[in-house]
Amino acid sequence: MQFGASIWPFQWTPPYESGIERLAKLGFKHTELIAWDAAALSDYYTPARIASLKKLLGDVGMGLSEFVHSPRGAADRDPAVRRAGIETFRRAADVAKELGTDIINSVVPTPFGLPMPRMQDMPLTQELSVDLPAGLNWADGYAWYIDSLTQLTQICEKTGLKYALETHPHRWASTAIGLLRLFDHVKSPALGANFDPSHLFPCGDLPQVAVYELGNKVFHCHFSDNDGASNAHWRPGRGKIDWGQTLVALKNVGFDGVISIELEDVPGRANNRMVTAEPVFDFENTESMRYLREVAWQNNVTLM
Repeated sequence: MQFGASIWPFQWTPPYESGIERLAKLGFKHTELIAWDAAALSDYYTPARIASLKKLLGDVGMGLSEFVHSPRGAADRDPAVRRAGIETFRRAADVAKELGTDIINSVVPTPFGLPMPRMQDMPLTQELSVDLPAGLNWADGYAWYIDSLTQLTQICEKTGLKYALETHPHRWASTAIGLLRLFDHVKSPALGANFDPSHLFPCGDLPQVAVYELGNKVFHCHFSDNDGASNAHWRPGRGKIDWGQTLVALKNVGFDGVISIELEDVPGRANNRMVTAEPVFDFENTESMRYLREVAWQNNVTLM
């Protein structure tokens, strides 16, 4: 297992070159790039930019562990919206392959694409509510997403990519068992999981148990911590997740991929208001690596 780090908490929007150089100086060997929307796929990830990003990654000795794009509308009630999202994903898969990664990641969508309450608000409010339109056919809604997921997975198969789905609260899959249900409907060796304990833990999963449930379907990892009360993304060691047992579980199922640090609710991180992370954010990431290396050593797990 090797460390990586997500680019967006360091540099929220493109260009990403300075973020890559910063991660390399911190000692990370891998990163993830992202396309937030269709515009980024055409405006930023041009052939010339892709070539320069590949060269930069090689020059600083880093690999691209996965490319991130969640197709908008994959679970929408409107079939035209679903088709548009699938076509955009086709371009994202091409970009991922051209950048040199073999994994593309998407977050599982909400039912019907409905806006859902933020789980971070749970400790602050007495009641979480959502506006559910009358007359929704939930069986149809799930079937529409399965159809979209089947087509997205087929794109990955044809492109030679693994498709790492990521659970999230209030989605068509919020737990490991929810992911396995999707895998039962879309049977493909290309389809697996981006294992993110900070999304699974507040939804009722023990991360170490979820690893065993997912087994060899774990393709990639996002690591951050929380206390189970919300899906906050703290640095490992600051919450209640048992990282020793989780690392042992990953070793036991044969995972030997990238553990990507993804911190979002810590001092200095980048966001849509402050697009470049502050210097204090570097410590949060290097301390994450130090802590996890120590836990790995204590549990006889190799973590580079």
